Amino acid sequence: MIVWQDCGLMDYSSTRDLQKELVSKRLAEEIPDTLLLVEHPHVFTLGRGGQTQNVLHPGSVPVVEIERGGDVTYHGPGQLVAYPIRLLEEGDRDLHRYLRNLESVVIRVLEAYGIEGVRNPGLTGVWVPVQGGSLKKIASAGVAVKKWVTYHGIALNVNTDLTYFTCINPCGITEPAVMTTMADFLPEVPPMAEVKDRFVQSFEAVFLDV
Repeated sequence: MIVWQDCGLMDYSSTRDLQKELVSKRLAEEIPDTLLLVEHPHVFTLGRGGQTQNVLHPGSVPVVEIERGGDVTYHGPGQLVAYPIRLLEEGDRDLHRYLRNLESVVIRVLEAYGIEGVRNPGLTGVWVPVQGGSLKKIASAGVAVKKWVTYHGIALNVNTDLTYFTCINPCGITEPAVMTTMADFLPEVPPMAEVKDRFVQSFEAVFLDV
């Protein structure tokens, strides 16, 4: 069983505090697995082991060092961020497999809109093939775990302002133009509420086998 919560537009620090609260409650078996869906005001986050030199010129946008894996990324309006607070049961305690499953959720969402999402060997996230045979990154992933309860998650660019990625080396990649959005491949931007619904459906299909 999983419940999901639409947090709307929520500042990053409040969402992070909420995740930690839910992790504690999940560990105490006070709540079931919970999926948070949110958009953030502009923020850069730097994962553990991330390189500060990949934060190029953040300007007035806050930079927050956090406990997830990965390097620096951007969150902002028009980007769907999913934070699963999920207990990994014995036999399923493989974070690499968990990340691949998160990627599968996004690949299913993209497929529903006629967009081909793929993996890029050796790199996390979800990518989209473009003309010329190259790949562009449409979703970034980074997770943390406490006593096998997951938090942090995956961010899908729906209609994100990509200019903010020029302020960083996204995920350590020195070419910000590698980033893309769903809107770049569609005649109309899908409503965020619709994308959230499809994300929940895909999440259940991947993780709950429904």
